[in-house]
Amino acid sequence: MWQADFYRRPVQDAGQTWWDLLICDANRSFEYMATCPQSEANSHWLVQQFQLAGGEYLPDVIQVFRPQSLSLMENAGRSLGIGIEATRRTLALKKWLQEKQYSIAVEQLPPVPLPENLWGEEWRFATLPAGDLVDEFQERPIPVKQMPDFLHPLNLGLASTVLVPGVVIYGGRQSMRLVRWLEDANPVSLRYMAGAPDGLVLDAGLLDRWIIATFEDEEVATAAKLYETRKQLSQGLHFLLIQPDDSGMTYSGFWLLQAEN
Repeated sequence: MWQADFYRRPVQDAGQTWWDLLICDANRSFEYMATCPQSEANSHWLVQQFQLAGGEYLPDVIQVFRPQSLSLMENAGRSLGIGIEATRRTLALKKWLQEKQYSIAVEQLPPVPLPENLWGEEWRFATLPAGDLVDEFQERPIPVKQMPDFLHPLNLGLASTVLVPGVVIYGGRQSMRLVRWLEDANPVSLRYMAGAPDGLVLDAGLLDRWIIATFEDEEVATAAKLYETRKQLSQGLHFLLIQPDDSGMTYSGFWLLQAEN
């Protein structure tokens, strides 16, 4: 699997705009870089560069974090039979870009309300000890579950006693509909935003933001601030759990989350 970015250089060179292509794998044991003038910045040029970079060993998937690169990458990938995955979690690539002093900032869309037909019946904040988080959910028969290894508390170096915060939504009869929608949306992080009213905002996909809940109750706002404080103590690790009810017998969906630049 590759991670790739194709974007304009931060500054012009000799009065001309250049585009840089950077490709690496997850541990940067493989790196490839190429440059072209803006007049050649198209999917055909990308196809040629992918072939030069990989030779006979093209990847099955290329991960792309920048929305402006996505359509060109998709067109090039389609020509070569390579899948393109839109994801913010291109950690190795972003580190390389930062070392080269390239911007990795992506303009965020304003948050919009969750569609009404997906609203759950109620929700609450929750915590689980880091040492119990994986064991509690990994082996359960949960229809949709996203627990990438790099977000396991052990791999983040968290002590087993650290309380990992999360949000539990009781979806009732809408539970699986909400879970399927979330699966397509690709959740990244869930954070508290103070305002009038206060709210919980889900960052998802490459740049989407969704208002999951709003509230004006001071006790809930206090709990939300504690939720954010606990995220700071857990290296940003948190979770989202969808259940049909509060019986604790059935889970519909579970995500480990962490904010990503």
